Amino acid sequence: MEDNNGMSDEQILESVADALLTLANVGFGDYSTRLDVATEDATPLASLYRGINEMIESLSTEQAKSKAYQAELEDKLQTIEKQRAAIRELSTPIMEVWDGVLCLPVVGVMDTMRSVEMTNSLLQTVVEKKTRCIIIDITGIDVMDTRTVDHFMRMARAVRLLGAQCVLTGINPHIAQTVVHMGIDLSNIVTHRTLHEALQRYVESSGR
Repeated sequence: MEDNNGMSDEQILESVADALLTLANVGFGDYSTRLDVATEDATPLASLYRGINEMIESLSTEQAKSKAYQAELEDKLQTIEKQRAAIRELSTPIMEVWDGVLCLPVVGVMDTMRSVEMTNSLLQTVVEKKTRCIIIDITGIDVMDTRTVDHFMRMARAVRLLGAQCVLTGINPHIAQTVVHMGIDLSNIVTHRTLHEALQRYVESSGR
């Protein structure tokens, strides 16, 4: 049996099946398939095919834009992470001031995240350079609370576990008064007024 457009029921069913298969492929993310339709064909089925093709083309374009945006976003995130890593390195400058002696000048506010990053970086450098002494200079810190002191205490203990000596320098009068007022025990940490004095004492004690 044929309809008014000269197509049999079987042909119509096959055409509908092709359309459904194409839409199924789109559902799986395949936007490359298109339905064959003649330009001069003005039948309702041909109009349906054209509508499906236009929809697939539109979805394909949007998918390409989405992938481009995602790639751009990932590139920006990588750039941001590199910048963060550079900032972390700048905020934790570990310098070798003498053979086997590292200096870590601390400037700014110490929070938990920065403390963890600083400790990890310091311990890794101690192992890599086979360091014997670490001088932590806090001249750049104006205020020290209980949490900040605890950060340095933990850092010093971790350094000693690796077999290196930890020295704290740059304690100003205000910090000294604060530490005493809070009743914090720094007896397990060697302290010196300046980095120069700490390095001089180390050189003298090591006989160099």
